[in-house]
Amino acid sequence: MRGYEVLSSRVGSIEEAKKLILSYKPGEWIDKVGSMRTKDYDVPKTVSLVLIGPRGSGKSTLVNRISRILDTEKMMLDRAQVSYNSSSEDGTCFLQEYKVPRGSNSICLYDTRSLSESSSENFEMIKRWMEKGVRHGEAVFRDSDNASMRKSIICRAWQAGFCFCEPRRVNFVIFVINGISVLKSIDGVDDAQSMRLLAETFRCPYLSFKDNKPVVVITHGDLLSQSDRARVRIHLGESLGIPPATQIFDIPDNCDLETEVSALDMLRYSLMRAERNLRQKNFWSSDKVLVLLILILICVLLIPLWKVSPGLDKRIQYMHRNIVNHIKCSSWSPRRDSCTLDIDWRKIRHIWSG
Repeated sequence: MRGYEVLSSRVGSIEEAKKLILSYKPGEWIDKVGSMRTKDYDVPKTVSLVLIGPRGSGKSTLVNRISRILDTEKMMLDRAQVSYNSSSEDGTCFLQEYKVPRGSNSICLYDTRSLSESSSENFEMIKRWMEKGVRHGEAVFRDSDNASMRKSIICRAWQAGFCFCEPRRVNFVIFVINGISVLKSIDGVDDAQSMRLLAETFRCPYLSFKDNKPVVVITHGDLLSQSDRARVRIHLGESLGIPPATQIFDIPDNCDLETEVSALDMLRYSLMRAERNLRQKNFWSSDKVLVLLILILICVLLIPLWKVSPGLDKRIQYMHRNIVNHIKCSSWSPRRDSCTLDIDWRKIRHIWSG
């Protein structure tokens, strides 16, 4: 309960928190540790935050909530399609990218298809996103999809036109959970299997960035009392193994200042973790590959010259041997005149004459 009191006391600094997010540029919050500099990291042009959660968790609603908070035009319509019936299969079936705020290139949220009831299927889907990246407009198929579901997704993809957008690397994950479902699991109204599946998916190693686990967002808290919201938050902290006060954010569907502060805090937390886990630049960058290709080209051009002058290698070896002897004498002899360099200039006259 104390966390909600602290949240209320921070309402006065909401404009400062909003300005911090609106002025954010990728790479500004990098921790320069281990003698690393900003230019040593592979900083993306746009930081990608991916929303993952079960069906009916409120991922699309969260996208609309964050967009309304950051957009200067408050009269804009919702951007993400929201499913009214959470039990329906017609939820989000395509990866959808949303820049926040609109027109910005610094931050984007990715709305994804809901988690399956099979943990292995979820692991495979998450692994694909983490390894190959996420692409706007890409259809998401599951092995458990029946023929009717697959046909529906293909038909919708065909009507919208095939999209070949550039894939984006996932920089951090926002794990969205329906607070009402968690409360029912606590009270024994629902089967505990759903909560176990949720915790198992949360612990998927592909969702973590080194030691940093995903941030958790609780939705639909506006339908719960404040005491029940606190119970849900504490229960999730114990089940998922993360601190409820700093890594679990309660973002209900209310249009109040406390909700905005919580959403802005969540974004700041996610961006800081994303920057802390940016990959280092690959040694074989494009510039270094270009230099290597130039060196190879020079070597290729010198090979014919080497063949045209068959005695060139012997001349170079002869000169190299005499130069080495001279260096040895200069370095180790106590007296300079005690070392004589024997060069028969008549024998090597042809080197200078060509």
